Amino acid sequence: MPFVKASQKTLSLSKLLDVKSQKCGLRHTVFSANGNEYTGEWQDNKKHGTGIQVWKKSGAIYDGEWRFGKQDGYGTYSVLQPETKKYERKYFGGWKNGTKHGYGKYLYSNSAVYDGEWSEDHRSGWGRMYYENGDVYEGEWMGDKSHGQGIIRFANGNWYEGAWQDGKKNGNGKFNYSDKGQLYEGFWVDGVAKCGTLSDFERDVTQTSSKYQIPQIHLVDMELVLREAQSTYLDHY
Repeated sequence: MPFVKASQKTLSLSKLLDVKSQKCGLRHTVFSANGNEYTGEWQDNKKHGTGIQVWKKSGAIYDGEWRFGKQDGYGTYSVLQPETKKYERKYFGGWKNGTKHGYGKYLYSNSAVYDGEWSEDHRSGWGRMYYENGDVYEGEWMGDKSHGQGIIRFANGNWYEGAWQDGKKNGNGKFNYSDKGQLYEGFWVDGVAKCGTLSDFERDVTQTSSKYQIPQIHLVDMELVLREAQSTYLDHY
């Protein structure tokens, strides 16, 4: 009976090089074909642990924790400023599965800053937003918009506290006209006050208050009148 020798499978040169280049543990800088570079830890040929990623095209840097190829944990994201050729920190905080997640701070500019919770790259949860014009919102967010309960303090001293939906005043809330010494309490829809009460508030500390006080209106049941007005509007829309 003739003896047949089994043929041995040989790997191609490219496959052999790929197997030998499988990365695990701490490595020096690894360059990609597109010019990106990564310095840090690996596991099963994926960025895993701590490391620094530099994107050539955008000039951005991520310095922080990784999990199986994606930013995950705590990290800092910075961008290169073309004028100064220096890196400017834009975000530092939590990450999950490659997106901003958990608590973190994002610097839109020197005066516009968000400090709070994130979910899948969006401001979601509790957070405080400092706007460039001096306004400050503090409260709940969902999908990058104020949503839930929150208070906004305007640069001119006025403030609104109450319910929000999709970035607008929606529901019950209070608006303080500090420049007039008046307080509005009522119901809002898409940022517009629909029904409520307007009363004097801290007139003695307001220099530009109206000349005359708001007269008292005596109703048998003021709350009932407001509820009926609110119900009528909601039924209409």
